[in-house]
Amino acid sequence: MTIAYLGLGANLGDRRRTIELALDELAAAGVHIAARSRLYETDPVAPTPQPLYLNAAARVEVSVTARALLYLCLDVERVLGRVRLANRPAAPRRIDIDILLFDDAVIDEPPTLIVPHPRLLERPFVRIPLAEVALPGLIHPVTREPLDRASPDPSVRLPPTAGEQRGA
Repeated sequence: MTIAYLGLGANLGDRRRTIELALDELAAAGVHIAARSRLYETDPVAPTPQPLYLNAAARVEVSVTARALLYLCLDVERVLGRVRLANRPAAPRRIDIDILLFDDAVIDEPPTLIVPHPRLLERPFVRIPLAEVALPGLIHPVTREPLDRASPDPSVRLPPTAGEQRGA
């Protein structure tokens, strides 16, 4: 079995439900969800205004290659209504599933398969949920930076619970 880490995000529709469905679809396809983070509400990283994201991370166990896991993630995105626009990579999305790490592999097959995820270290909305599900001692396979801990960031926060109103 290979341990991989996935990042999940959604900012259209019922974001919470979509992330739950994505994890359910992955599990139904044979991906063992070993751990999952809490959901975090985050600001979009995009040149145009768009809705807030919910982000999460999952530690998974798989018996497939990184490429096969990528295709599975893309299939789940498609099933859940993700439309990829080549000319708008930062467009709002119903679901986004990224392979963050695949064991300690370094894979460079652009544009579709780059592991570790090229922006993993610079994105608190990835680092914080990843640290929550990381096995103790997890390190970035290139920089050797610890990934089992992350500094708090004001752009990454727990979403309001039912009954709470934003800005109250």
